[in-house]
Amino acid sequence: MPVVDDALDEMRIGELAARAGVSTRALRYYEEQGILQSSRTASGQRVYGLEAVDRVRLIQHLFSAGLASRTIAVILPCVDTGHAPPVMLESLHRERDRISQLMVDLEAARGRLDEVISMTENPDEARCEAVRDSAGRTSVILGAG
Repeated sequence: MPVVDDALDEMRIGELAARAGVSTRALRYYEEQGILQSSRTASGQRVYGLEAVDRVRLIQHLFSAGLASRTIAVILPCVDTGHAPPVMLESLHRERDRISQLMVDLEAARGRLDEVISMTENPDEARCEAVRDSAGRTSVILGAG
C-alpha cells in the first residue's frame, strides 16, 4: 500500500491566499464569519484542504455579487449538500434576480460611460463647450482647478 503524505493534501494560510488570489486577512475574516474552516497544527497554525481554493473563489464571487457574509453563511450549506429548503430556494431566486438587475444597471452605466468616452475622444463643435465646462467642473471637484 502506498504511503500518502498528508502534507500534500493541505496548505497553510499563505499558500491558500496565493492560490485563491486573496489576502491572508480575508481568509481570517472568512473563518471569523464561519464561511471557511481550517484545521490547526500542533503549533496552532491554520491548515486548509485543497478544496479550500474553490471554496474561497466561490466566496469571492458571492461577495462580488453583493451578498453579505451572513447570507453567504446560509447559502454555503446548500452548496455543500446540493439541497435547499423551499424558503432558502426562494431566497436564492431573489438574490439571483437582484444580481440580474444589477447586471442590467451596470450595462447601462457602461453604455453611458462609452458615450462620454466617445464624446470626449471625438468632440464636435456643438459639444466642445459642454465638454470644456464639464472638464472644468470636474477639475474643481477633484481639486485640480
